[in-house]
Amino acid sequence: MNGVIDYKGYEQPHYQVESADAGAEIRQYGSHLVAEVAMRGDRSTAITRGFRVLARYIFGGNAQSRKIEMTVPVSQLPEGSDGWVVRFMMPAGMSAGTLPVPNDSRIRFVTVPPSRQAVRRFSGWPTSNLLQRQSGELAQWIDARGLTIREGPFYYFYDSPMTLPWQRRNEVAFRLGEG
Repeated sequence: MNGVIDYKGYEQPHYQVESADAGAEIRQYGSHLVAEVAMRGDRSTAITRGFRVLARYIFGGNAQSRKIEMTVPVSQLPEGSDGWVVRFMMPAGMSAGTLPVPNDSRIRFVTVPPSRQAVRRFSGWPTSNLLQRQSGELAQWIDARGLTIREGPFYYFYDSPMTLPWQRRNEVAFRLGEG
């Protein structure tokens, strides 16, 4: 499964919806390559700092001064008790070997393996309180269906900060266990 262009003209990871119910979906994601950076601190500070590091890279802050197409979503995952990983998906057809070398040594390339995820979409400013509430509701949805959370929550942000709150696409997701 490769990335597809289907959100406001931006490529995103390909997924298939297995089922949808009560505002949530079960999705099967294909493998995709990301550039990621680990940041310490609170969630809001980490996403801002991580976004800046990765944006510099794709806008030419690399050994070849080469620009890389923007994709969606910007992903944020918890790492340990006080850390976060911020990710940009790399365009389909690129590999760690064909991407320009980052000027910032904190950036690493990771192939995200295929995964089955429960995902809930919502609008609004992605404050920590809103993300926590959406995560809790999705976790209850998962539990009510007898599914098992393997990892998460993950946060996916699709729109620029200039997008009006009610027009923003945000998602919370959990990777599901098998069976």
